[in-house]
Amino acid sequence: MTPATYSAREQLRDGRPVHIRALKPDDEAGMLAAIDHTNAESLRRRFFVTKRNFSANEKTFFLNVDFVRHVALVAVVEDEGRLTIIGGCRYIVTEPGEAEVAFVVIDAYQGQGIGTMLTSHLAGLAREAGLKQLAADVLPDNTAMRKVLGKCGFQTGRSVDPQVVHLTLALTSTAGTASGA
Repeated sequence: MTPATYSAREQLRDGRPVHIRALKPDDEAGMLAAIDHTNAESLRRRFFVTKRNFSANEKTFFLNVDFVRHVALVAVVEDEGRLTIIGGCRYIVTEPGEAEVAFVVIDAYQGQGIGTMLTSHLAGLAREAGLKQLAADVLPDNTAMRKVLGKCGFQTGRSVDPQVVHLTLALTSTAGTASGA
């Protein structure tokens, strides 16, 4: 299975099934709906500003990933008979062997282990792609994401920006594999 065809089944903490899969170009409506179901504070923690609307260029950037230098996964559940995107993550290669990661989970599904699941799957894909390190810049008050990343093996590193906490994960054959999400 390639990153572009990635698909895995998991279970939320409450027992409901969740599908972790590669982002598709036709996921735009689902991604925008997920943003609509995310409160302003959660969006500020993800984008470092409260972001509700996206330009055409931003939509293109977020949806048209190459699955080599830019890999994106979504978490999908069945909700009231419809498949609904409830979270997503991505890595973007910033230099050879290293990539920056970002995550978002809609408010109604936070605390269900989705962040840990997404981190684990994304780290596995990064490792298979030969990356050596993942990095995340997190706002200091985003304790939930800092906890998730710490649980997955990310360590606090030196930050060039005093307004963020810089976390890194060395990708080895065993580092960063979170289980029991």
